[in-house]
Amino acid sequence: MTVGLDHYMVVSAILFCLGLLGVIARRNLLIIYMSLELMLNAANLAFVALSRFNNNLNGQVMVFFIITVAAAEVAVGLAIVLALYRNRPTVDVDEVHAMKG
Repeated sequence: MTVGLDHYMVVSAILFCLGLLGVIARRNLLIIYMSLELMLNAANLAFVALSRFNNNLNGQVMVFFIITVAAAEVAVGLAIVLALYRNRPTVDVDEVHAMKG
């Protein structure tokens, strides 16, 4: 049995849906952050699979840009989470929302 494009797309869709579920259902900032990264990796998988099966490098070049943006997101996002944790020792979204004003 050969692995086709549809197999990669199904795995990518499942990963994206799991990441979306994590963003919607969880209250912990770190879990939400990890779920966002999972969604980015699902998009990366789709781009690489499409570029492989279309015999061009456009999708793979796009993946390098996404990985670069994700690395910057990690640096900025973790800095924000650490700054919030210093003010209030919790990473619960409801508690962070209460920090208005």
